[in-house]
Amino acid sequence: MITCVIIPTYNEAKEIFRLVKQIKESNLDVLVVDDGSTDSTARIASSAGAVVLINPVNEGKGACLKKGFKYALTHDFDAVITMDGDGQHLPEDLSCLIHQALKSRSDVFVGNRMRQTKDMPWLRVITNKFMSLVISVLSKQSIPDTQCGFRLIKRAVLEKVELKTNKFETETEILIKAARLGFKIESVPVKTVYRGEKSQINPFVDTFRFLRLVIKGSK
Repeated sequence: MITCVIIPTYNEAKEIFRLVKQIKESNLDVLVVDDGSTDSTARIASSAGAVVLINPVNEGKGACLKKGFKYALTHDFDAVITMDGDGQHLPEDLSCLIHQALKSRSDVFVGNRMRQTKDMPWLRVITNKFMSLVISVLSKQSIPDTQCGFRLIKRAVLEKVELKTNKFETETEILIKAARLGFKIESVPVKTVYRGEKSQINPFVDTFRFLRLVIKGSK
């Protein structure tokens, strides 16, 4: 299974070199989609060996993912793995996703951080549980950590799911639409590192976008 790791980034110059290098050691292709960073993220990622696509202005995580998916489809990859560029997702867990994808007939594999939440901010724990419950109901599948962006998605899903959103809600849109098309979603335990980073998610704006997407998806 030929797999491309897609990393949406915005001002991640501090972590991106180490992250790309560690992924490359696993003989995986790396695509960094830089979302209009004002630092040297794109240059550093390229120097570490990643293919880099650049948005001239900040368009949102969803826009980056869609650009990455299009790249993967045109370059004949069998699957993509999406992960964050801030160091929270560990390269050592890439093999867990790939191993499960190789032995399973499921189509989307979502990292599950909810088995070990002692270092996760309490507000995020509550939000994740609520959103995961709602999306699991809409998807008619149990997905314990729908807000985890560390995922493996097989090519067939990318070919058939038509994405409309451009921000953080795109990750939710993928799950709902994939499930409605009959694709099976499976969870894989992963670890996440929290170092007190400030989340780029706006709790009010992005919650509104999530609810709007859920309302549309329930119709």
